Amino acid sequence: MANRPKHVLVTGGAGFIGSHLVERLLGEGQSVTVIDDCSTGRLENLQSVQGHAGLEIVQAKVSQCANLVELARESQAIYHLAAAVGVELVMDSALKTIESNLCETQVMLDAASASGTPILLASTSEVYGKSAKAAFSEEDDLLIGPPHLSRWSYACSKLMDEFLALAHAREKKTPVVIARLFNTVGPRQTGQYGMVLPRFIQAAKKDQPLKVFGDGSQTRCFCYVNDTVEALVRLQNCPAAKGEVFNVGSFEEISIGKLAELVIHILHSTSSVEYVPYTMAYAPGFEDMLRRKPIVDKLKKYVGFQPTTSLRQIVEWTAASIQ
Repeated sequence: MANRPKHVLVTGGAGFIGSHLVERLLGEGQSVTVIDDCSTGRLENLQSVQGHAGLEIVQAKVSQCANLVELARESQAIYHLAAAVGVELVMDSALKTIESNLCETQVMLDAASASGTPILLASTSEVYGKSAKAAFSEEDDLLIGPPHLSRWSYACSKLMDEFLALAHAREKKTPVVIARLFNTVGPRQTGQYGMVLPRFIQAAKKDQPLKVFGDGSQTRCFCYVNDTVEALVRLQNCPAAKGEVFNVGSFEEISIGKLAELVIHILHSTSSVEYVPYTMAYAPGFEDMLRRKPIVDKLKKYVGFQPTTSLRQIVEWTAASIQ
């Protein structure tokens, strides 16, 4: 492994988080191959590094990349970020969500296993499901909703990704680490698929009502994308982290209703807050998680890092990037 070239493979590298990761890796002097079908990612996200001598972009699904095994073998590390994302996309197309998350991950894990290339799998806080706990630990039981509610297809498919990755780690000795991401936000995130912060900022900049689904009491912890990327890089580079699952997120908790008020305040907007019942926002049977706060002690223990960017800074920096 010590003789591997300084080359990295990033699936979903044209996405919101992936593009920031690619910039970071190129900035460290590594060469990067991005595989992205641009179904939710955008090549514009990589505009700052277009033409970089160390960057190769393969516009295709992971499963349709003809030389995937070779790319994996030639890489020092793999970051598998490609996935179906966004509540609205999941609700509209559960079949695509399940197929994308399961099939593409299986193909990528098989390629990594064939060469023993270290792979980091990006998972999600959604796997904690309907649990009512105040904060979530990696060792917690997971409570997924029933299959007739398509809203849970994303959580279930990402959880199966985790089971598959850890099975590879145990049975094929594949060096795998899993990062459960909690509400990563920042520049380049779009509100197109239901992401709440860019949606609020876009409305506030136009002095339009900020639409809060439900009663606004549901809480989240928003993690700045650069903090998330730092955690991912550290986890990938930590031998002791292989075969383990880590929460990656902030612990500054805020209700969605208060978030809307904060955005209006920071942007000096004249917008109002409009509360929209779930029945009007989503298909019948939609269920939300009331809290989604991570315990990140394990992340700090293994790699000496925990996110530190304040929510106010996150809103200001994200707003500055949105026209």
